This record gives sequence, structure tokens and C-alpha cells, in this order.
Amino acid sequence: MQNKNYERVYKMSFAGVYPHYIEKAEKKGRTKEEVHEIIFWLTGYDEKSFQEILENKTDFRTFFEQAPQINPNAALIKGVICGYRVEDIEDELMRNIRYLDKLIDELAKGKAMDKILRK
Repeated sequence: MQNKNYERVYKMSFAGVYPHYIEKAEKKGRTKEEVHEIIFWLTGYDEKSFQEILENKTDFRTFFEQAPQINPNAALIKGVICGYRVEDIEDELMRNIRYLDKLIDELAKGKAMDKILRK
């Protein structure tokens, strides 16, 4: 993936993509609360700060740059998403975005929360 494609993703509103995360999870019998647990685990946001992200239509770049703390265990997330190995993505911001995609995929595939959250 080239950097110009990265920029397009970075400028996307998190609030615009968020309903797709929820829909993907719920279609497979998982819950919005589980999606929130994953997002909060990865980024350090809480319910209040996360609602502000959604209301402000914050873009992905700002969402991750202002995240209270990217979970140190995020580096344990491995595998392929969108045809790329997440652990091989050099751009930190894109890697964080793909980490989130991967976690939501794992949720939708029925993985246990303890495994998803690398406990």
C-alpha cells in the first residue's frame, strides 16, 4: 500500500467507520460493548472520551495520535489483514489502524475476549 492511500485512510472519520465495526460484530452474535472493550483496550480511551471522538467526527490520524495510550501488548497482534501482515507494516499509524481491524475480525470470528485482548 502506498502512502497516498494511507493519507486517504488517515483522513477518514472514525465515526464513519465505527458503525461498520459494530455491524460486523453484531452480525456474528457479538456486542457493541465488546467492540468498545477492544477499542478501549487498544487505545486507552474511556466511554466519555470515546463519545467525544464520535461526536467530533475525529479522523483516524487524530484518533490514534490523541489516544491516551496504545496498549503495550498491541505488538502481540499478528496475522494478515487486507492482504498485509500487520506486524510487517512499517508506518506506525497504519499499523495501529490495522491492529484495530484485526481485533474486530477476531471478535467477529468468535475468538474469546481473553485471546483477543492478548491476556
